[in-house]
Amino acid sequence: MAEYEYDYDPQQDYMGQEDEWEREGLLDPAWERQQRKTFTAWCNSHLRKAGTQIEFIEEDFRNGLKLMLLLEVISGERLPKPDRGKLRFHQIANVNKALDFIASKGVKLVSIGAEEIVDGNVKMTLGMIWTIILRFAIQDISVEESSSKEGLLLWCQRKTAPYKNVNVQNFHTSWKDGLAFCALIHRHRPELIPNYHELRKDDPIGNLNLAFEIAEKYLDIPKMLDAEDIVNTARPDEKAIMTYVSCYYHAFSGLQKAETAANRICKVLRVNQENERLMEEYERLASDLLEWIRKTIPWLENRTRDNTLPGTQHKLEEFRDYRRKHKPPKLEDKSKLEIIFNTLQTKLRLSNRPAYMPSEGKMVADIANAWKKLEFAEKGFEEWLLAELRRLERLDHLARKFKHKSDIHEEWTEGKEVMLQDTDFKNCNLYELKALRKKHEAFESDLAAHQDRVEQIAAIAQELNNLEYNDADAVNERCQRICDQWDRLGALTQKRRNALDEAEKILERVDQYHLEFAKRAAPFNNWMDGAKEDLVDMFIVHTMDEIQGLIDAHEAFKMTLPEADKEFNAIMMCITEVQRIVQQLDLKGVTINPYTNITGEELKQKWQDVNNLVPQRDSVLQQEMVRQQNHERLRRQFAQKANSVGPWIEKQAEAIATIGMQMQGTLEDAMLKLKNMEAQIMAYKPNMDELETYNQAIQESLVFENKHTQYTMETLRVGWEQLLTSIARTINEVENQILTREAKGIPEEKLQEFRASFSHFDKVRQSTLQASHSQV
Repeated sequence: MAEYEYDYDPQQDYMGQEDEWEREGLLDPAWERQQRKTFTAWCNSHLRKAGTQIEFIEEDFRNGLKLMLLLEVISGERLPKPDRGKLRFHQIANVNKALDFIASKGVKLVSIGAEEIVDGNVKMTLGMIWTIILRFAIQDISVEESSSKEGLLLWCQRKTAPYKNVNVQNFHTSWKDGLAFCALIHRHRPELIPNYHELRKDDPIGNLNLAFEIAEKYLDIPKMLDAEDIVNTARPDEKAIMTYVSCYYHAFSGLQKAETAANRICKVLRVNQENERLMEEYERLASDLLEWIRKTIPWLENRTRDNTLPGTQHKLEEFRDYRRKHKPPKLEDKSKLEIIFNTLQTKLRLSNRPAYMPSEGKMVADIANAWKKLEFAEKGFEEWLLAELRRLERLDHLARKFKHKSDIHEEWTEGKEVMLQDTDFKNCNLYELKALRKKHEAFESDLAAHQDRVEQIAAIAQELNNLEYNDADAVNERCQRICDQWDRLGALTQKRRNALDEAEKILERVDQYHLEFAKRAAPFNNWMDGAKEDLVDMFIVHTMDEIQGLIDAHEAFKMTLPEADKEFNAIMMCITEVQRIVQQLDLKGVTINPYTNITGEELKQKWQDVNNLVPQRDSVLQQEMVRQQNHERLRRQFAQKANSVGPWIEKQAEAIATIGMQMQGTLEDAMLKLKNMEAQIMAYKPNMDELETYNQAIQESLVFENKHTQYTMETLRVGWEQLLTSIARTINEVENQILTREAKGIPEEKLQEFRASFSHFDKVRQSTLQASHSQV
């Protein structure tokens, strides 16, 4: 987007101040409304000459066509042919042509671009029109020695000066009551407002409307302002007022020419007075200037040195003050003298009067020669001052550079000697020592890198000595101190390197012992844990074979103890070696084994526990062997008796059953046999009692199995009880048979038949018939 700045020649300074586009002002709706109306009317006053007009200022200039036409009308020049397309880039091109034309007239548009005009930006459009108004309607206004805004204001002041009720000081509040407009009309065309003196200051709207209507009707000045807007606004828009007032100026400019002619006579008188004043001022200025030059040249020719940078800088500041403060006014006086002289000669020549001749020694050429000597002395003084300053600045630069580098170096070396003398590696393990070694290698690299700085410090010190620096002794002392410290750092660095290398070898050996300890201690520790667990393990055995197996296993374990003792001593030797190295070299960081949590004291205690538990285990196993031998005796004793009692009970039970089932002879014979057998059974009871005694001893000894017999006390008891029951039942049956026989008179043969049948069906020998057979 093309952007322009509005800029006039140096005589238009107010454009950079009051008349610069007041963007904040546009934010005031009242001002914007006044400017819209005024600028629109002003544009239409020119566009109607081309047979057209605008209605909305921000819309009708967007395509650039009417804007180019307006510029052609007010300038009387032809602009480049416009683009007739309706696209945006055509519009931008046309507006740019208009802006380029404005710029060609020496105007710069600040922050006003073609895109903003095409986009209908009210603020930018009003700013552009105001710029055009300034350039083509106000800039050329000239009253006496004032132009543009000041000229227009001076013109208004001059024209309204006779009117006591009018005081024009600006282009806003001074016009609110309307009397200033009426006064301008009355001053040039009194017949248009014959009753001017009847106008009242308290009727601003009436006054304004009267002036606007008369100007529009008789002076061809369109109505550009609204009376109500001006009155109701605390500060009417200055640009709108200036635009409208400029139309008055141009309307009455013809009348002003006549007035100018009337003032020419007075001007001649003023010229003569002015010439006299200029002659006096020239003489005064020339004397003052020559006297100043006479006093200044000796100061400029002084070459006294104080050999210090601050002093020389002070002289330079004085010289700069001379250049900035003292010389410019004198240079202005010199220029003013030449201007006065030339102006005076021109005025005298134009007035056909003799040329002016200054006093002796005060001619323009005399002043020029004196000024030339001043500048020659000034140049020499400046060259000497700069050379001296460069020399001192070089020394100061070197001194500051020396101090800066020395400060950095000393800051870097601070604490380094203490660090290098530290024996911290004695408190490290191997990995920490390797880290220290890496750190030391990094320090060695850093030390080598700082070698250049030390050499630079020495070189700077040498140059300061060569240039005879005023504080060279202090520099040399500090440089020597730095060099001596550097040598010490080098020696200490090598010494620490050797110490770290030696410590690393020692710690690697210690680390090997730690690693060997960890490798052998872990399985040995586990073996001892298992051994302790086995040695204190509770066992339950029931036979001699079981306890003998445990004793054999324990003996086999005892056979491994010599080898285990060798392993224990080898493991403890690792700890002993580490302790010896630690005590010998006063090391503190390697007492803890990084590879295992097992300690020598722990192993020693466990090994002692194992050795103490072995004889205890021997004793326990022997005691158990004695107990098992006693159990075996009890088993054999019980088995021997049970193996005789059991078969006897079975034999007696079989005999009783045989008697009951296969009875031979009479019932009385059978009864007799049974009674005899009952007596034998009862006589055998002490054998059962003896077995009960054996069984009680076995139970008290918690013996549960007996491989020497198939009989248990329970089975023998049951057999004995069944034997007693069987003999009693059989005796009872025989007795019942005898009673039945006697009661029923059944013959013996019949009873034999019944007994045979019953035995046939009593398969289980329970002396009862089975249900299935009884049903049959």
